[in-house]
Amino acid sequence: MATNDSVGILNSAYLAVEYIDSFLPENPLQQPFKNAWTYMLNNYTKYQIATWGSLLMHELSYFLICLPGFIFQFIPYMQKYKIQQDKPGTWERQWKCFKALMFNHFFIQFPLILGTYYFTEYFNIPYDWESMPRWYVLLSQCFGCAVIEDAWHYFVHRLMHHKRIYKYIHKVHHEFVAPFGMQAEYAHPLETLILGTGFFIGIMVFCNHVILLWAWVICRLLETIDVHSGYDIPLNPLHLVPFYAGARFHDFHHMNFIGNYASTFTWWDKLFGTDSQYNSYREKLEKQECMVEKKTK
Repeated sequence: MATNDSVGILNSAYLAVEYIDSFLPENPLQQPFKNAWTYMLNNYTKYQIATWGSLLMHELSYFLICLPGFIFQFIPYMQKYKIQQDKPGTWERQWKCFKALMFNHFFIQFPLILGTYYFTEYFNIPYDWESMPRWYVLLSQCFGCAVIEDAWHYFVHRLMHHKRIYKYIHKVHHEFVAPFGMQAEYAHPLETLILGTGFFIGIMVFCNHVILLWAWVICRLLETIDVHSGYDIPLNPLHLVPFYAGARFHDFHHMNFIGNYASTFTWWDKLFGTDSQYNSYREKLEKQECMVEKKTK
């Protein structure tokens, strides 16, 4: 009975969004996107799209999303938004990070990307324009993928902090106490594989078109680069996502090493009390800020 009620609610929500969407003006980018998608289908094979397209999508998305944070370090005005202001970035650390990223991207992640075509063929995942889900369906699927990945990340990440195994794998990612965007995928190869499994679980559950693979890649990179950026930028649109953790939440994890284990949302840490040290830290900062304000008045 409860399952039927849940399905009914979801169907009603879907119909409501579809009804609202019918009143929205036509997206001016839809036709150019359709033309580009059709051109891609007419000029490249499914294997080329799934393999080289996915690799290109990941690499371009990763470094383009990293770019604003990289530029911020050269803009004095932006330094007031840097979370750990006493730990500026250095070229040496960023170059070390970049070299490790190139190894992980092409020797760990690319072999996984090579399996994308065979995944889509085995499960009959369509590529055509007509089968592409509407924007609100795609958005809800990405949110579902994020919820699943966040649960996997919380429990596996917390396990990786166990004193018996921390130094062998996860310690690599914590070499940088003050994180920066490009460091988001800086990790031991085993960590890339183990934590990365959470990325694929959602795909297995929700994927009904190849576009979800790319949309979820972009969403996941936006999130992980943002929380590793080291900057808490006002009016960040990601803060509109319910229960979104954000840069300050994850920055504290790198600074403190304990607590705040989730990747995207705050509910697992709140449920298990692993955000207690972060909450105490925030209260302490707020008291200090109040005292400074009183002295300046």
